Amino acid sequence: MKKGISAALATTVLVCTAYASQISAKENTMDLSNKDKAAAVLNSIETGDQQAISYVNPDKYIQHNLAVGDGLAGFGAVLQALPEGSAKVNVKRAFTDGDYVFTHTDYNFFGPKVGFDVFRFEDGLIVEHWDNLAEKVGMNPSNRTQLDGPTEVSDLDKTKENKALVADFVDTILMKGDFAQLGRFIDDGDADYLQHNTAIADGVTGLGKALDEMAKQGIKMVYTENHIVLGEGNFVLSISEGSLGGEHVSFYDLFRIENNKIVEHWDTIESIPAKNAWKNNNGKFGF
Repeated sequence: MKKGISAALATTVLVCTAYASQISAKENTMDLSNKDKAAAVLNSIETGDQQAISYVNPDKYIQHNLAVGDGLAGFGAVLQALPEGSAKVNVKRAFTDGDYVFTHTDYNFFGPKVGFDVFRFEDGLIVEHWDNLAEKVGMNPSNRTQLDGPTEVSDLDKTKENKALVADFVDTILMKGDFAQLGRFIDDGDADYLQHNTAIADGVTGLGKALDEMAKQGIKMVYTENHIVLGEGNFVLSISEGSLGGEHVSFYDLFRIENNKIVEHWDTIESIPAKNAWKNNNGKFGF
């Protein structure tokens, strides 16, 4: 999309394209999974692929990114504001849980970022979107990045129990702080828990050192509410609300499960702006 196109015209183009493509989309996307459609919409930020817009319901697109206006109008305004040729999108992981698709993506979106996106589908079309973005930085203390590691889904038959394990972990450890129970969820060897958080090393020892250092600096990390847990096989995403250093934030935590234990963790933490700065009224969560 050319830089000189106005936001209003960009929106009109998106909406008209979406409407014009509805009939062909219903015919041509029957072979596409919701996961494929979500990835196509994300990739279109870089490629400008107009066909991907047909996977979004033009009459109902609820936006939970608080920096973006609601509907296709908000999406069009963001695309128009991007410096021409600047956007880069590389979907590293994609998962399906019922009507939801959630992705883990390497972005250049107004600068290098790592993001989780969640899409809700109705009748094969995207009707709702959530995300959580963090600045992309270098290696963590264990020489891991925010995005590397396994991507393949396995253990589909264990999806339900893996989601239950993560929900219990978030409630017991992250919300209640009952670290005496940590062994129920994570084995204590450094090689048993691989960490992709930018400031934390592998293992329970790495987690303990990071928490101790935060305590010395008077920084509190508080999880107050777990809004939803989504999963496919051995990967589970938990979306929570809380505070970090007194700032209102959203926590997106992706876990990999193996043999009924958490063995790997990726995350993004994003500040939630004051309500008077929101560009839509849908809230950060609302699942």
